[in-house]
Amino acid sequence: MSDDDRPLAVVTGASSGIGFELARQFAANGFNLLLNAEDQRLAGAADLLRSAAPAADIRAVRADLRTYDGVEQLYAETAAGRPVAAAALNAGVGRGGPFLETDLADEAEIIDLNISSTVHLAKRLLRGMAARGEGRLLITSSVASTMPGPHQAVYNASKSFLQSFAEALADELRDTGVTVTSAMPGPTDTDFFRRAGMEDTRIAQGPKDDPAQVAEQAFAALMKGKPKAVTGSARTKVQEAASGVLPDSVKAAAHRLMARPGSGTGEGPGRG
Repeated sequence: MSDDDRPLAVVTGASSGIGFELARQFAANGFNLLLNAEDQRLAGAADLLRSAAPAADIRAVRADLRTYDGVEQLYAETAAGRPVAAAALNAGVGRGGPFLETDLADEAEIIDLNISSTVHLAKRLLRGMAARGEGRLLITSSVASTMPGPHQAVYNASKSFLQSFAEALADELRDTGVTVTSAMPGPTDTDFFRRAGMEDTRIAQGPKDDPAQVAEQAFAALMKGKPKAVTGSARTKVQEAASGVLPDSVKAAAHRLMARPGSGTGEGPGRG
């Protein structure tokens, strides 16, 4: 298959973790890639993927999707190649800690990246897909979308937004040839907890899923056109199933115990 014959996939948050593994899945399955992240690791990630899939045309675009101009910069790059056949809107960030003590700037960053950039880029990409009558969009939600998140209040709320948004789009587009899939991973072995300042929490110290497994399952669901997929281990799937029957108050209390600062070290305040 030549470069010109390969469909194009866009992957955001592609420098590491689930995003990098999603990019690996696309490259291994015959896609050219347009990769995005805002950090310096993106170039190295692109080189690794080129080595693994030398037949693929892989471009890397460093752009800060927390900004309107950053999203537009990435979208403009899609016009330089083939139409976007698939996209994984995976970029996201979190911040742990009591809401009254965290910085407003950190909460605004969660909203800007997790929510605003996803809506913005989905608007741009889905119109082109719908006009052609084909395309696949993956949105990385989370099992966290199913529960209130004390000590991660804005992050969990952002994932609840994405889950609702993805399922609404899947229904709107059901007769267009375009599919929208939400991936719902649980705690995963990525850089998330370090970046979120949560390394001392019980959730960060507990078992985590393999990002390669999460990405493989998410990619399979996307290719099958499934509206959503709980990805990762059997443990994560059981957790999501339990969330469907437990009251929100119970889920909130459990989350508080897992995400409270110091809960993973036996330190921190006695009450969450």
